[in-house]
Amino acid sequence: MPPPPKNLDELACSLLTDGPVRTLPAAPKRVRIQLGGQYVADTTAAVYVWEHPYYPTYYVPLAAFANGVLEAPDASYVGYYGLATLHAGGKSTDRVIVFADVVATTPDKGKALAGLVRVEFGAVDAWFEEDVRVDVHIKDPFKRVDVFYSSRPVRVLINGTEVASAGASFQLYETGLPVRFYLPATSVKAEFLRESKTVTACPYKGEANYYDVVLKDGKGGEKEYKDVVWYYKNPKMECVTIAGTLCFYNEKVDIELDGTLL
Repeated sequence: MPPPPKNLDELACSLLTDGPVRTLPAAPKRVRIQLGGQYVADTTAAVYVWEHPYYPTYYVPLAAFANGVLEAPDASYVGYYGLATLHAGGKSTDRVIVFADVVATTPDKGKALAGLVRVEFGAVDAWFEEDVRVDVHIKDPFKRVDVFYSSRPVRVLINGTEVASAGASFQLYETGLPVRFYLPATSVKAEFLRESKTVTACPYKGEANYYDVVLKDGKGGEKEYKDVVWYYKNPKMECVTIAGTLCFYNEKVDIELDGTLL
C-alpha cells in the first residue's frame, strides 16, 4: 500500500497536469467524513479518484461540508487549486486540497476534479459509506473477493517438510492476487507454529494475525520462516467463512492441490 503523499502541492499539480489514473462517480452512495466527533462532510455526490493504480479515494464536493468547518483558500486558486484546513470538535487537519470550480479553464486532464475537495483518508477520525465505517482505505469497485469451498485436498510443504494436510479448504480469489487456500486449523501441524506479533489490516477481509513456522535445520538448531501463516479471527462479512482458518503465503511455501504442485 503506497504511503500518503508528503507534498500536497506536488500531488495537486500532478493531478491537474497529468490527470488521475481514472475517476468514477460514486452516486447515489452516501459518503460522510467524521472529525472531532462530528460529521464535517455529507454527500451523495462523491467521486472515486485513483491517484495511483492501486485503489481509489473519495473526493467530495465543496458544498458537502458543514458550515464553518473548512477554512478554504482565497478565491484566486493559483494553479486551479488551494490548500485548506478542516477543523471540528477541537481537532484539525491541513491535509486538504480544494480544486477550483472552474471547469472551463481547468487543464483538460484535471477537469474531472474541478469543484471537488480531497481530504486525506487517514487525517480524519473516520469515513462512512452509508452507515458502514470504512477501514484501511476506500475499496476499489473494480476489485472482487470471492470464497469457494473446495473438497480437493491440499498439502503444504516448507523445504520438503509437510506442515499441513487438509482434505478440503476454502479458496479465496482476490482480484490481482494469487488464489489463497484457507485450511482448517486442525489440519496444520501445531508443533511448527509460533505466534507472531505481526498484525495487518485489509479493507476487504479484516484484521489478520500471523504465525511464524519454525523447523529443525538439520544441524541441531532451528530455522524460522517469518509470518508465512495468517488468519482472521473476525473477518469481514463477505469473507466470514474463512474465520479461524489458516492460510499459507503461497510465494514462500510449496502447495500441492489435488496431488499437483502449484
